[in-house]
Amino acid sequence: MNEKKSNIGQQPIRDARTLGVPKMLILGLQHMFAMFGATVLVPILVQSYGLPLSIQTTLFFAGIGTLFFHVCTKMKVPAFLGSSFAFLGGFAAMGAMDQGIYAAMDASEKLQYACGGIVVAGLLYVVLAAIIKAVGVHRVMHYLPPVVTGPIIILIGLNLAPSAVANASSCWWLALVSIAVIVVANIWGKGMIKIIPILLGVVIPYVVALVFRMVDFSGLDVQGLFGGSTPLLGFQPFVTNFSGSVAKFDVSAILVMAPIAIASMMEHIGDMSAISATVGENFIEDPGLHRTLIGDGIATSLSALFGGPANTTYGENTGVLVLSKVHDPRVIRLAAVYAVILSFSPTFAYLVNTIPAAIIGGVSFILYGMISAIGVRNVVENQVDFTNSRNLIIAAVILVCGLGFTNGLTFTVGGASITLTSLAIAAIAGIVLNAILPGNDFHFGKSANSDASANLGQY
Repeated sequence: MNEKKSNIGQQPIRDARTLGVPKMLILGLQHMFAMFGATVLVPILVQSYGLPLSIQTTLFFAGIGTLFFHVCTKMKVPAFLGSSFAFLGGFAAMGAMDQGIYAAMDASEKLQYACGGIVVAGLLYVVLAAIIKAVGVHRVMHYLPPVVTGPIIILIGLNLAPSAVANASSCWWLALVSIAVIVVANIWGKGMIKIIPILLGVVIPYVVALVFRMVDFSGLDVQGLFGGSTPLLGFQPFVTNFSGSVAKFDVSAILVMAPIAIASMMEHIGDMSAISATVGENFIEDPGLHRTLIGDGIATSLSALFGGPANTTYGENTGVLVLSKVHDPRVIRLAAVYAVILSFSPTFAYLVNTIPAAIIGGVSFILYGMISAIGVRNVVENQVDFTNSRNLIIAAVILVCGLGFTNGLTFTVGGASITLTSLAIAAIAGIVLNAILPGNDFHFGKSANSDASANLGQY
């Protein structure tokens, strides 16, 4: 019995049911907290662009989208779908548009057209999935070897790093408390403590912040179950104002939003590689990249159709998988159910938003770094030869593009400005260079290196 307890958290746990229902519920809560900060940050930022994107709607479709994704992927992939940062540039462009039909348009209607563009972007995932299904994942992955996907995974974490520093800088000592709690729980913790370091890294510093009166409750207004500006229970805007939340379609808005799918699809492939490396399973081949793309794409379109943001597989939850070593997708589905339930509570949304930014920054320090570390591991375990000039050039260009184009790249198509994020530029550059430079001997699932890639790392 003692030996069994000592092993908890040391070896990957594939079936969380062995831990018992109470522990499973807590693990699901940990994943919900990991995604919550970034997921609700997207609508907060979009609101700063003048577009009324709802936090409750965002939470609802994050949960529903995640559950739909799991159905599409045969319940095998432990991924959570939260709101995508890749489309922020598109939202900003839509908020600033004041030509043609947008000249005197109300902000809520602009949001509808922006969401229409995202619906189309999500459908582009389905197109790519159909191509993969037709020609085979091996042929498609021939253009996405570890020398491309590894640096892209590294960039996913590095591009998020400035936000971690910015949040932590609001109160460094509180951020350090969060970091310390996570480190102590993960390295020296025993049993359940070792499995829930992220949750503890939020709860304990939050209690400290309460003691030091660093939490602001001035905006909380609960008057009975349904009363006040922040009632305990309340429907999402797409329910209370259905006709005002359904997406609308216009060519200009589609040209602004849909091309961003190039970036988000590359992020998706990178995230699938990262999750596969973390869990030690080849999810790109089973259940298949076409299934994960369909799940992500349709979840995105469904969300946008009713006034929500685009969804994307979340690196934050991949970081939790690394730290907790609990790889059971059931735990992720619990987090999705929590998100759906809590999306009906304006009070809860408000309370979670009272978590000081410094705590979010401290947690992000660990999670974002873990993502980049997974990318490094992907490169190392697949024995990418950087004495080969071809590989060195590809990786170098990917990293410089991903870190150098801090504001992305903006160009005009049909009178509308389109912005590609730095990660999209890096992904496109890496894929193109890998395709045109001679010496690409990578064969997914056939060569020695690709076999390692198929395993994508073992714990």
